[in-house]
Amino acid sequence: MKITLRTDVLTNNNKAAEFNRELFQNTKTLVINLMSSPGAGKTTLLEETVRELSGKYRIAVIEGDLATERDADRIRAMGAKAVQINTHGGCHLDARMVAATLTEFDLDEIDLLFIENVGNLVCPSGYDLGQHHKVAVLSVPEGNDKIPKYPQMFMRTELVLLNKIDLLPYLDFSVEEARKDLTEINPESILFSLSARTQEGMHEWFSWIEGAYLQCVQQ
Repeated sequence: MKITLRTDVLTNNNKAAEFNRELFQNTKTLVINLMSSPGAGKTTLLEETVRELSGKYRIAVIEGDLATERDADRIRAMGAKAVQINTHGGCHLDARMVAATLTEFDLDEIDLLFIENVGNLVCPSGYDLGQHHKVAVLSVPEGNDKIPKYPQMFMRTELVLLNKIDLLPYLDFSVEEARKDLTEINPESILFSLSARTQEGMHEWFSWIEGAYLQCVQQ
């Protein structure tokens, strides 16, 4: 019965994901599903991304949290449209939740749509939201054990952003070990080292977004 229930849940989710994907493709809206544990710095990363790219792209954000609109308010303060989804205890967003927010956007007027998923290294990676890309954010204070301990997250993401590298001099973290662990789990994934706070390494992330957007509009 448990297997049947999970199959039904994922089947319904995948149908909604296909609905979302078709909308995104028709409007040439690049959608990035951003995932991490709580406190890894997703919202700060998005603030700086909006600051850097809003002059060139029309940007919107879907914020996923258990409660409050604090992260959505931070994005709105940067001048980007943000819609909050509160899961009230749910550990991830699903495609139906995302689909329910899309009436609040004019996708024809959005180039980049970021989905900041609920902070969790387990559940979010297993749900297709209809996005073009899944990106994981890992932060230096979390330590070197997260990639091997949570392999499903890193197996399903094509890009890992190692955030808070400004803290490397103060913490016992090896960037090379993180790269090695990621390569062993997912040889196709790449890792960018950056600090959203100091801007170090952020150019790689911005360039990756621009390349992904170009690919999106050419499809």
